[in-house]
Amino acid sequence: MSKANFRPRWMRDLERFLPLKPSFLLSGNVTDYQVVDLDGVTMPLIMTETLMEVLNRNGYGAVLVYDPANGFQSDSDDVTAVVQKLGGAIENGCARMGTAALAAALARFYDLREPLPVALIVNFAGRTMLQPDRLDRAENDLFTRALVGSYAAQRNLYPDREGPFFNTVIWIVDREGDVPDWMVVNNACLRHIPVARPDAQARRAIAPNLLRALGGECDIEVVDHFVDGTEGMLLRDMQSIVQLGLNESVGHDRIRDAVRHFKVGVVDDPWKKIDRRKISNAEEFIRRRVKGQDGAVTHILDVVKRAMTGVGRAKRGRRPRGFAMFAGPTGVGKTELAKTVTELLFGDENSYIRFDMSEFGTEHSDQRLVGAPPGYVGYDQGGQLTNAIREKPHAVVLFDEIEKAHPKLLNLFLQILDDGVLTSGRGDRVYFSEALIIFTSNLGITKTGRDGERIENVTLEDDYATVEKNVRSEIDRHFKFTLGRPEILNRFGENIIVFDFIREKVGGQIFESMFESLLGGMADDGIGIEVAEDVRAALRQVCLLDLSNGGRGIRNQLEAHFVNPLSRAVFDSGYSAGASVRVTAIDLADVTSITLESAE
Repeated sequence: MSKANFRPRWMRDLERFLPLKPSFLLSGNVTDYQVVDLDGVTMPLIMTETLMEVLNRNGYGAVLVYDPANGFQSDSDDVTAVVQKLGGAIENGCARMGTAALAAALARFYDLREPLPVALIVNFAGRTMLQPDRLDRAENDLFTRALVGSYAAQRNLYPDREGPFFNTVIWIVDREGDVPDWMVVNNACLRHIPVARPDAQARRAIAPNLLRALGGECDIEVVDHFVDGTEGMLLRDMQSIVQLGLNESVGHDRIRDAVRHFKVGVVDDPWKKIDRRKISNAEEFIRRRVKGQDGAVTHILDVVKRAMTGVGRAKRGRRPRGFAMFAGPTGVGKTELAKTVTELLFGDENSYIRFDMSEFGTEHSDQRLVGAPPGYVGYDQGGQLTNAIREKPHAVVLFDEIEKAHPKLLNLFLQILDDGVLTSGRGDRVYFSEALIIFTSNLGITKTGRDGERIENVTLEDDYATVEKNVRSEIDRHFKFTLGRPEILNRFGENIIVFDFIREKVGGQIFESMFESLLGGMADDGIGIEVAEDVRAALRQVCLLDLSNGGRGIRNQLEAHFVNPLSRAVFDSGYSAGASVRVTAIDLADVTSITLESAE
């Protein structure tokens, strides 16, 4: 089928059944533009104009259009004459009618005898009533007349037509449920025709005509970029993208930029503003904060560089800029690495969007992320995730400890990784194409034993190669057999980054960094602290005694055996800002105590 005679499926279905049914119900994507061929030129028209074109092409005479706000509207003498026969009077282009008057007009409509068949289009039909399941008298009368009239309708022969035709009524609604069920279900005289969102063929048919507004000749590659980049969008969106391009002086050859601007709502691209020299020298910057994870640092920097250059990115550009899954023991720097990458890219570690997935363990917690559906509490508030991305499309999004989320949420992750888009409970499409997605997980550290108990899968005694192998194996088993969702695993691919345990040498570096940070913090508060070397050595020994909890365990021990007793001693001794003290001794116990003396 060529572009010049493209007709969507719903249109072909309507034309096929016009001689067979007196009533039709169109639902779905009815408020969007529709693709119509006008004298060999493919044009976008609103639904009512499209239907008028289709009906006129199929030999109809007067086509009446009604909506609840304006009644009948027309500047045609033929339509005006028919409306008068139905009990209305068009003045200044419209004849306002309420529900009761429309019901009376409908009762007369099926009996009209005109030189050509006539059609009545009821637009926004769902707005002719307050509640489809609780009709008042006038509303019930309207749809009862529609039901009875459709069964009583007779096909008529016309001199200039082959075969008999009905006078046709077409109801246009957003959803099938917008009209009473009893009017539609088992109604042999009504044809329900869903109107789908525009597919690639429809978008390709209309794209060249829209792109001409941007100037120049559009080659196939430009059309391909436009069609691929607007997957899932409406024809109204495509027209808006072209208008945005005109407003921002974006030529047709840069249509991908216009599509991206329309999706994320901003013109500036922070990814293009990132200093490449900063990324080139990023390993040293990251390793100052994340210690002992050289492989993980290299891998995530590869993801960042791929996100910046676009190498390997699908031409449609819908998927996130990059994504990775951080797996491994607790306290080894997974969350810290995500924060560090955020600071590296956007200058502020706190600008990342974090979701603790332990808070989303119930079946319906997905509604907290994307928003409740219509009719449910919280519908007007939107979702936490979709709202956050709409406000900050260029961001690092961290889903912490995903194994604790309800398995139903995995469907959302699939959509994000595959399509780069989520539809909120309010029906808004939210795009993740400019985000970097990071998942963290403790999967693989333990496994289920033969008796059903949890046992260690990796230990500090294992080398990194063993840790990586065992963790990956347990992650595979979890997604394939426990969850039965191998497709999730396939999406992660080689972007699963396994972190190593904090070994003694690295633990010592972490201790020194934390210890110096604590002393620096006290100095900022106006109290100078000196620590005797034997006290420092004793603290180091107790903090590195058990590294199974990684850097977090070191911090916990440091707080228990240094921060707390130091705070107690400083308070009890009456030292205040400006003082300088020396820690001369420490008594390590369940409740550790330290000895202070003035260093002045």
